[in-house]
Amino acid sequence: MSAPAPAREPLGVVGAGRLGAVLGAAWRAAGHPITAVSVRSAAARDRAALLLPGVPVVADPADVVRAAGIVLLAVPDDALPSVARTLAAPARPGQVFVHPSGASGLAVLAPLATAGAARVALHPAMTFTGTPADLPRLAGCPVAVTADEAVGSLAERLVSDLGGRPVRLAEEQRVAYHAALCHAANHLVTLVAQAQDVLAATGIEDPSVLLRPLLEAVLANTLRLGDQALTGPVSRGDTGTVRGHLAALDAIDGEVGRTYRDLAAATARRAGRMGRITAEQVAELTELVLRR
Repeated sequence: MSAPAPAREPLGVVGAGRLGAVLGAAWRAAGHPITAVSVRSAAARDRAALLLPGVPVVADPADVVRAAGIVLLAVPDDALPSVARTLAAPARPGQVFVHPSGASGLAVLAPLATAGAARVALHPAMTFTGTPADLPRLAGCPVAVTADEAVGSLAERLVSDLGGRPVRLAEEQRVAYHAALCHAANHLVTLVAQAQDVLAATGIEDPSVLLRPLLEAVLANTLRLGDQALTGPVSRGDTGTVRGHLAALDAIDGEVGRTYRDLAAATARRAGRMGRITAEQVAELTELVLRR
């Protein structure tokens, strides 16, 4: 039987969405008592029951604020300003408010700072499903941390309690940081799904069988080598092959063709900067793919 986790500061959770309930469960496992969780939907109530069994469920986030010294504000990004304004009334000096938004920093919690509370922005660079399967993914996960100076050490310990690895991030860099992650992760889903659609249209029964080994190798190579991992007809200046790709994709799905064109133009410019292809080839490829 494992030893009980050491006692930690009590936490409250405002919002039992995919991320809030998971973070609450991870902190609870690390020894933080979860004093209350607020929910606004039946799905959130079910998620709280699954991941935070036995924790009091309340409808009013102010009740969470009154019950805990550290409060996680796991609400949608666009709701953060209004939630911060609303909870400034029950907030008290010495409390710590944490939000897991990637793009927002401390400024969005300004009303809470005026009330005497400290602020932490803490964003795990991971995708979440809102299920227990997410908990192991926190182990070693990089977590971007921006915090008021007085609670910088606490913020890093909260990340360590999750099993994550704190990465300090300046307030003014959070939007660019989040844009980079979304560009890589969210748009990758669209790119891969489009490739699956095209392969299915060619009669391939299970496109993932073809894509998985290729994409796993490409991702590993790119993370290790950067632009040097680039291969394919654009990187060789092979306009004839690219012209054939455009015709085939346009015939199957014009939207996929448009995506290919935009990415091919960006790829040509990167290949040119590396010296893989000449300036003339970059211009020829760009003119070809951007011709509508």
